[in-house]
Amino acid sequence: MQTIETPGLETFTLAIVVFFIGVGLNRLIAPLGRWNIPEAVTGGLVASLATLVLFEGLGLKVVFDLDARDTLLLYFFTGIGLNAKFDDLIAGGRPLFTLLALTLAFLIIQNLIAAGGAATLGLPHGVTALLGSAALIGGHGTTIAWAPVIEQQFGLKHAMEIGIASATIGLVAASLVGGPTARFLVSRYGLKGPRDAAPILGLRDDAARDDIDHVALMRALLVLSLAILVGLAIHAALADLGLKLPPFVACLLTAIVLTNSVPRLVPGLAWPARTRSLALVSDFSLNVFLAMSLMSMQLWSVAELGPTLIVVLALQTLAAVAFAALAVFPAMGANYEAAVLTAGFVGVALGATPTAIANMTSVTKAYGSAPMAFIILPLVSAFFIDLANAAAIGFLVR
Repeated sequence: MQTIETPGLETFTLAIVVFFIGVGLNRLIAPLGRWNIPEAVTGGLVASLATLVLFEGLGLKVVFDLDARDTLLLYFFTGIGLNAKFDDLIAGGRPLFTLLALTLAFLIIQNLIAAGGAATLGLPHGVTALLGSAALIGGHGTTIAWAPVIEQQFGLKHAMEIGIASATIGLVAASLVGGPTARFLVSRYGLKGPRDAAPILGLRDDAARDDIDHVALMRALLVLSLAILVGLAIHAALADLGLKLPPFVACLLTAIVLTNSVPRLVPGLAWPARTRSLALVSDFSLNVFLAMSLMSMQLWSVAELGPTLIVVLALQTLAAVAFAALAVFPAMGANYEAAVLTAGFVGVALGATPTAIANMTSVTKAYGSAPMAFIILPLVSAFFIDLANAAAIGFLVR
């Protein structure tokens, strides 16, 4: 087996190419666009299939340098924070806690499905967490953190491979079914979003472009970069105190504080919140991040694990879609924002927060802005739910 290592700049450039492949395929294959499949997902899946062919057919293993991906994630979530207004957060207090309660309930359901599937199919002890919230709601990062513990606790061979495969399949499923779930609800109930609202993320293809210039883009990038630097300093300080959070959470919260204080302290300051320039930078960061994530998937590790994994994860996918449509949608108000949140919830339940945001972005590009959804979902999925998931995984691996 020969390994081909792709350096950082080449990986970054290839991710942009992969995105444009997705753009072309979505235009060529009408159902992809109609089902609100993100372009980066379409292109990323094609690229990951290409690496699978190289692996299986030619014995070539392609490894990508993903350092730039982490930076793009910081820019994306900092942009979300800069668009968050305290007035919106106060207004969204009840929906935030409602969504949190629903997500916690599904975390329990997800682990019960994993336990039932493992018992029915006679899978080895310890695999439950890897077919449940550790790999799905937790994603690849949580899987990598917990797999060695599970392997040692239960003597489960290939725990890391099983967990990574589960997280990978969940990520793909979340990307493919989240948008169509929201589209069904929007069509079924005749919902509409505000077409003329200030942009948050997901610029419409037919929108005006004359308010974006080099000065506005440079201003957005400057404010984003400064907010990230402050956020990373706060993250380091909290880590020294023993409070461990993902770096993007610290940057998100820092951006929220800055966007609600600096413009008030300096009246008349040109601030990039809810401008098309900031939305453009956020769109770029998310799409390249997602393209990198999907094109770097090692699908051959999934193929080696057999059909039992597919069966359990298919049940998890059906459960996530059903819960989103039958519980999340009505509980969140059965309106357009609620429909957008169902796409995000599926992304969180099966994939990761960036997947959830990509799902919601594809919906808002088609039907209109949903600012509250983009504010409350990251706070639930990237902060509160991680704490609950850690407790749930700890219980499963006792």
